[in-house]
Amino acid sequence: MSFGDAVHSVLSKYVCFTGRARRSEFWYFVLFEMIVSAALTGVLNFIGARESTVEGLTGLMSAALLLPGLGVIWRRLHDIGKSGANYFWIFVPLVGAILLLIWMCRDGDRGPNAYGPDPKDPGAGWPESGRDPWEY
Repeated sequence: MSFGDAVHSVLSKYVCFTGRARRSEFWYFVLFEMIVSAALTGVLNFIGARESTVEGLTGLMSAALLLPGLGVIWRRLHDIGKSGANYFWIFVPLVGAILLLIWMCRDGDRGPNAYGPDPKDPGAGWPESGRDPWEY
């Protein structure tokens, strides 16, 4: 999945917490968030905006990307066969962040799992249930 495809995929599934997300989709979106934040901060500092303005606008940008970011994290956890609720480990100091980092770096489950078909093999289809995870 390319950078542009990943960003488009995440933003088009703005509040989608079902299905699975590939590793590349997650990490490209993280890179996109960092680039947008750095560019916005750089431009605002270059034009001499007040510190409160810079903080306000970067906070607004972060708020706008919060739900798609949570959605892609949730779907990424689904890709490795874990419930999206495992994200709440982030609230355990240090251990939670390390655990999530390890999970985000893992390769996804091969073939369909309980959360949907393998995003690396979209032609594989959904198992015998006939239920499509994208149609709710």
